[in-house]
Amino acid sequence: MSIDSIGNFLTIIRNGIMASKPFVIAPHSKMSVELMRILKEEGFIKNFEVDLTDPVIKKIKVVLKYVQGESVIHKIVRVSTPGRRVYSKVKNVKPVVGGFGISILSTNRGLMTDKQAKEPQLGLGGEVICKVW
Repeated sequence: MSIDSIGNFLTIIRNGIMASKPFVIAPHSKMSVELMRILKEEGFIKNFEVDLTDPVIKKIKVVLKYVQGESVIHKIVRVSTPGRRVYSKVKNVKPVVGGFGISILSTNRGLMTDKQAKEPQLGLGGEVICKVW
């Protein structure tokens, strides 16, 4: 039995958005910090910070972003799961909602968006972690 920590992390964010919470607190992992870095760069969240007050259990505080009472994140979907990994070449990655959303890929150079992976000097494919719009 495996635990899908990325899926749990995305569900915490999804539940916070549905309840119109100003922020959510989730367990810390290197992957979740990288996911939040990408979401902040792309403008889907306001901010995030790693809470180090307890040295044993680290947590991440994610400040959600709302515009006129509506969440900026309309949908966040886990694509690749522990039971079904989804890999894609860079030329096969489709735009999300006509280019308004992003796909987050795990490549050999770390996590990046589909737009970054399609840059001519990179041209990387990888595991499709999630889609956000």
